[in-house]
Amino acid sequence: MTDAAGEPGVLIGRGRAADVYALDDRRVLRRYRTAYSGAAEADLMRYLRQAGFPVPEVLDVDGGDLVMERLDGRDMLTDLASRPWRVTRHARVLADLHDRLHQIAAPPGLRQPLGPGERILHLDLHPGNVMLTAGGPVVIDWTNGVAGPAGADVAMACLIMASSDVDDLPAWLRPAVGGLRRLFLGRFRAAVRDDPGPYLAETARYRMTDPNVRPAEAARLLRLARQAP
Repeated sequence: MTDAAGEPGVLIGRGRAADVYALDDRRVLRRYRTAYSGAAEADLMRYLRQAGFPVPEVLDVDGGDLVMERLDGRDMLTDLASRPWRVTRHARVLADLHDRLHQIAAPPGLRQPLGPGERILHLDLHPGNVMLTAGGPVVIDWTNGVAGPAGADVAMACLIMASSDVDDLPAWLRPAVGGLRRLFLGRFRAAVRDDPGPYLAETARYRMTDPNVRPAEAARLLRLARQAP
């Protein structure tokens, strides 16, 4: 999965665990920087695509390399940073994606780290993992996909949005980040169907075990866990 010079392509994105390269006009390579098998993630994405949920098409998988269709658009978080007046619209879109996902029965074999349940949980479904394309929103990054109760997935989204650092914001928006975050969360919780309340404390503790969570984020999660009902 490299070009003739041995390079994977042009780097177009860098997350906390993986890099994304453009292979050509229609394909991207998502390459994990740690030991990881993408086979289960690819299988789940194919299952969801067959069920009609908007995910990228998986074209190939080899260890920690996933080749997928290239999406034309930008993620919801980036769009919010440049057009914060779309906060209500985007919060409702995110809520709708959660509702649609949680209508799909989980395939056999998925882990259930947050308790028994028959729904598919993304466990990272926040604005940074929603691509806005001409054909509609598309959900990316299914590394954490599991099965369980739908409310736990909503709880995880709320906790990530409430606790995570937001990098590379334009200077003019930084003073308003706290208010925008609270407004988005309020609109999201008002629109989403499943109640995150009963799952907030347990999900916060689970989130804290993620090695990609930064120390300041873990401290915020601990406070949220203690405040949860």
